Amino acid sequence: MKIIRKIPVKQIITENSKKKLKDQFLKDQHQLEQECQQLLFEQKKLQNKKGISKQEVFKRFQQEITRRKDRINWTTFQLEQLEILPIGSQITEDEVETLVEVEEGSNWEELLRDKAIIVKDGIVTQFK
Repeated sequence: MKIIRKIPVKQIITENSKKKLKDQFLKDQHQLEQECQQLLFEQKKLQNKKGISKQEVFKRFQQEITRRKDRINWTTFQLEQLEILPIGSQITEDEVETLVEVEEGSNWEELLRDKAIIVKDGIVTQFK
C-alpha cells in the first residue's frame, strides 16, 4: 500500500539565494504597495457615487488595505531576518507530498522519521 507523506524542502542559504530571496521580498512589497494605492483610488471613486453607503465602502476597503499592510509588515520582518541569516544556514522553503510504500513488516518508525529535500542554488543536493 502507498501512503502520502509531506516532506519539507529546505534551502541552503548562499549569496546567490539570499539575493534572490531579497529581490522577491522587495518585489512582493512593491506589488502590495501598488495594490494599496489602487484600493484607495477605487474607494474614492465609489464614495462619490450616489446610493452607496460611504461608511460601508470605507469599512470594506480599509479591511483590504489593512490586510495588505499586514503582509507588507511581514515581508519587512522577513527581509530583516534574511539580513542576519548567515550563509550556509538552512531555511524551510516549501513542503511537498511524496508517496511512501508501506508493506507488512515495514518499520513504521523509519517511515515516520524526519526526511527532507535539501536544495542549494536551485539544485537538489540531498534527500535524507
